[in-house]
Amino acid sequence: MPESFIARIIVSLPAFLLAIILHEVAHGYSAYLLGDDTAKRAGRLTLSPLPHIDPFGAFFFVLSSIAGVGFGWAKPVPVSIARLRNPKRDEIIVTLAGPAANLAQALVWAGLLRLSLLMLDGSIAYSIATFCSIGVIINIVLMLFNLLPIPPLDGSHVAFRIFGVDDPHLADRLAPVGFLLLFLFISTPAFDAFFNFLVTPAIRLLLP
Repeated sequence: MPESFIARIIVSLPAFLLAIILHEVAHGYSAYLLGDDTAKRAGRLTLSPLPHIDPFGAFFFVLSSIAGVGFGWAKPVPVSIARLRNPKRDEIIVTLAGPAANLAQALVWAGLLRLSLLMLDGSIAYSIATFCSIGVIINIVLMLFNLLPIPPLDGSHVAFRIFGVDDPHLADRLAPVGFLLLFLFISTPAFDAFFNFLVTPAIRLLLP
């Protein structure tokens, strides 16, 4: 295995773990604030990576890192839609809390990057800026990818609610079909267009 690949994994892993953990904790904590303590009782409102790690999502992170973009996912936080105070409205809030957490992290990483370039010099500034840029990239990719309206991604839950679908579990039941659609999406020019017209401009907006 090339040393550059191993180095990429080592450098990317902390930012990746933080990104997926805070994404899921944001889902669970927003649900808790809106009346559902399912995630809290399941021990998922924690920053410890162990309750959140999904083996397949971690494997996909390693696999996608070969292509230069580390992407994966954590185990979904359990949410009981029926226990939310206003299920139709609150499901959208809980769903968007995850991508919002990624956006917040991307902004923090971008701020730290600029701060390091202003206050430090030489190789130290370059190393910190490189690490922060990885944090920006990972969180922007996670945010925008999760907003795609493909089950079981967050965007599908929002789309179903917007179009009047009352079944809160439909996106999860369609997950097998969704994973097939995701595979087809990644294998087509549409994925390149997604990166070229959404992901890359968003990253360039935040990185100096």
